[in-house]
Amino acid sequence: MRRLMFAMIFLVISGAGHAAEVMDRPHWSFELKGGLFYPEIEDWKAYYGDRNTGQYAASLAYKIFRQMDIGLEAGYIKDKGRGLAPGHSADAGLPVYSGSVTYELFPLNMFVLFRLVLSERQWLVPYVGGGWTRIYYREKIESQSTARGYADGNFAKVGIQILLDGMDPSSANSLYLDYGVEHTYLFFEVRK
Repeated sequence: MRRLMFAMIFLVISGAGHAAEVMDRPHWSFELKGGLFYPEIEDWKAYYGDRNTGQYAASLAYKIFRQMDIGLEAGYIKDKGRGLAPGHSADAGLPVYSGSVTYELFPLNMFVLFRLVLSERQWLVPYVGGGWTRIYYREKIESQSTARGYADGNFAKVGIQILLDGMDPSSANSLYLDYGVEHTYLFFEVRK
């Protein structure tokens, strides 16, 4: 963790000269995300049928300089499964299921993102980032009380962005003229 902090500080200091130069570039980025969430709960599949579930999020970030963003993200994760009857077990020592359960997570993230971008027309942009997260949870089990709460933590992410502007230049130009959107990316990301 200490090495990561030193690396982040080094990148900020080394890029500080870029912050002073005047660039004709976008300062804000908005992202819509969808993907798979793999919980670190060992018996997730026993209760919810699959090892993963869907995750959706949106984020808004501000570019301090071309290679560094700070931002906020809000997400939603939901899965449905079977609830465990408390204090009961079958003859073989297996759990007794009592009805349906709905498990929801609402992650809120503050993050710093570093991109290896050298030009606004660069079509492949790798990035790394991380930050602080607070995850609110709610679990509703049929015929039982609802569990609610939150947990705080940290996360790291790594990914790659693919610039889509060159695939359909006329649509990219229309998006810029009509809405002021300068670039559109498809990205693939892994987060821990």
